[in-house]
Amino acid sequence: MDSHVILKQYFGYDSFKSRQEELINSILDGKDVLAVMPTGSGKSICYQVPAMLLSGITIVISPLISLMQDQVKALNEAGIHAGYINSSLTERQISKVYDLASEGMYKILYVAPERLETYDFTNFASKVDISMVTVDEAHCISQWGQDFRPSYLKIVDFIDRLDKRPVVSAFTATATEEVKTDIACVLKLREPNIVVTGYDRENLYFNVESVKRKDEYVTEYIKKHPDESGIIYCATRKSVDMLYEMLSAAGVSVSRYHAGMNSEDRKRNQNDFIYDITPVIVATNAFGMGIDKSNVRFVIHYNMPQSMENYYQEAGRAGRDGETSECILLFSAQDIMINKFLLEHKDFTGIPYEDIDLIKQRDAKRLQIMEGYCRTCGCLRQFILEYFGEKRDVPCNNCGNCHKEFTQTDMTEDAKLVINCVWETKGRYGLNIVLGTLLGANRARLKELGTINYKTYGALKHRSEQELRLLISRMILDGYLYQSAEKYSVLRMGNIDPLKDPDTRIIIRTFKEREVEGRAQSRRRSTDSLTRAGYELFDILRQLRLTIAGEEGLPPYIIFSDKTLIDMSVKTPTDKDSILSVSGVGEAKYEKYGDRFIEAVTAFMEKYPGAVTAIRDESETSEEKYTPRKITKTHKVPFYLNPEDAERFEYKDLYLISEIKEQLNSITSAENAKHIFGTDIFRLLTGMGYVEEKEVDGRTVQIRTEAGLSKGIETAEKISKIGNTYTVLLYPRSIQKEIVEHYAGKERV
Repeated sequence: MDSHVILKQYFGYDSFKSRQEELINSILDGKDVLAVMPTGSGKSICYQVPAMLLSGITIVISPLISLMQDQVKALNEAGIHAGYINSSLTERQISKVYDLASEGMYKILYVAPERLETYDFTNFASKVDISMVTVDEAHCISQWGQDFRPSYLKIVDFIDRLDKRPVVSAFTATATEEVKTDIACVLKLREPNIVVTGYDRENLYFNVESVKRKDEYVTEYIKKHPDESGIIYCATRKSVDMLYEMLSAAGVSVSRYHAGMNSEDRKRNQNDFIYDITPVIVATNAFGMGIDKSNVRFVIHYNMPQSMENYYQEAGRAGRDGETSECILLFSAQDIMINKFLLEHKDFTGIPYEDIDLIKQRDAKRLQIMEGYCRTCGCLRQFILEYFGEKRDVPCNNCGNCHKEFTQTDMTEDAKLVINCVWETKGRYGLNIVLGTLLGANRARLKELGTINYKTYGALKHRSEQELRLLISRMILDGYLYQSAEKYSVLRMGNIDPLKDPDTRIIIRTFKEREVEGRAQSRRRSTDSLTRAGYELFDILRQLRLTIAGEEGLPPYIIFSDKTLIDMSVKTPTDKDSILSVSGVGEAKYEKYGDRFIEAVTAFMEKYPGAVTAIRDESETSEEKYTPRKITKTHKVPFYLNPEDAERFEYKDLYLISEIKEQLNSITSAENAKHIFGTDIFRLLTGMGYVEEKEVDGRTVQIRTEAGLSKGIETAEKISKIGNTYTVLLYPRSIQKEIVEHYAGKERV
């Protein structure tokens, strides 16, 4: 079995995404790897596929319980045995996991970094064949990263203690050049294959809105997107509570999450969001890391985050399924003050004292860059990518700034006056003093400091404060000015030599909204190819997914993603081969859910014969064009068997009703007959008086009657994935024969 077979059989995909196969082959060749891949690009595939092919077990080190649980649920659903060890389990449960892993039951085991030093885990690791150690969220190992976790430093000691060094693989979505180098060095990677697939998330539409009434903006946005799931991030708990109360009062199905809530409420609200009970959640940045919800259609930042790393990670929780989604940042000058306050009260527990000042300086620099993003008039996607070291020469035409009409203003001479003013301050004052001085403001503070006597006082009074803020922000980004990282930051001179060149120009752009031709096309979603009938089928499949999710105790997106259901609506599969051609449907998921989705699609297409569910845009390439599925309008009759069909039925001592259904559909030669469903057979048996439905503890269950008991119908208990016990009915040969005879004796139409 090779990696392509694993990909198709377990994950349901026909081919790898960019660079995935290269990373997998490196691991299988015994080489260390470091991968920087954006959210949604398939990082987990890069270690899960080789884990299935390596001889021993793969240990995945992950920082969050929710991330482990989601990954393990998804793997088990795909037919891959995996487990996790963290504080959510009892000691007895942990002991059971160790036993199963030691017996070879698991190919992948997720652990928290804190677990690596415990005696039990060390003892376990010494007895099993560990083929690979995978470090997820690898940027957490760098103290220069935005999410440094001292516990990650224990990973190296753990690897060093192993009798045989395994392959080491590290994965992250966000890492600057400095952090990337730090990861490779601290983890002691040996000649690693370092792969950076690019940071661009083409399906995400970025926008920055400078609005005074943010709460009104959020309310209106959600009203315009009533059926979509989204996250609204706030900088403080107070803002979370305020926005939650406001949206609840407006009738929005919303929940909230922040560290001030008790753990039970946080867990319940998180699950309500994951299970689509409340599709919108308002939260601080304590929420979301490790949440693998694939159908988040928008992320709104109510306040500006503290760094580009934080912003891109949080915004990147939108559109994990590859579908078009929006990332909107609501900016105000007050956001800068809030973040400065939060950084001043940052917890440095576990950080060496000599490193704290340097980290503070870097935090301040990140905040400046984030402010630059909010104020830039350039392409937002270019700004983000350039921060992470990825140059783009052409604007994306898929962000808010690319859809605004700009007016260019040469502010080179203004910039020189700003430099002169900062020189006059001797680097003693902050931005507001410099702005007030240049604008010639009549303030007591300026008189007290004496800046009203500067040569530059009032030198730029013909400019607005907003224009000067844009200019100074640009000058900081270009290095002409430097903003210190002290509690009360000051403006100081940077490298002004380039301004001495007469050819150097500083161009500032202001804008107004405009409609750009091709904007709608650049933001197309997969659902755009669906016709009215296609949308109706898509809704039916989503409802079926929700029903199954409730039965299994799983998040809906783990059953199938929206992208898979859209592809299913396009391809309208009515048998095993065609549903396995749907992206995201592997063998294991077909065995569990395939028949129910085939039944739903078949029932829909029989109800609407001749329905066209999808039409592709004419502008797509010939490879992407899809011939709409259209069923020839024929008269279908209820299911029946020809006499010779009945002879092919294979009787067994006991059959589930689903097994009888499969047998009947496989042996019929009647081309003009509809498929038969399990519900059809159950209705037949109800009419015969053998079974019935009954309400038990609020649920409808199928039970045998006294007549069914005398006929030999048996019951058996099974346990669901979440530990619930349920009963199934098993039908003997005599019942099987009555069913076959019934359908073989039906009158043909």
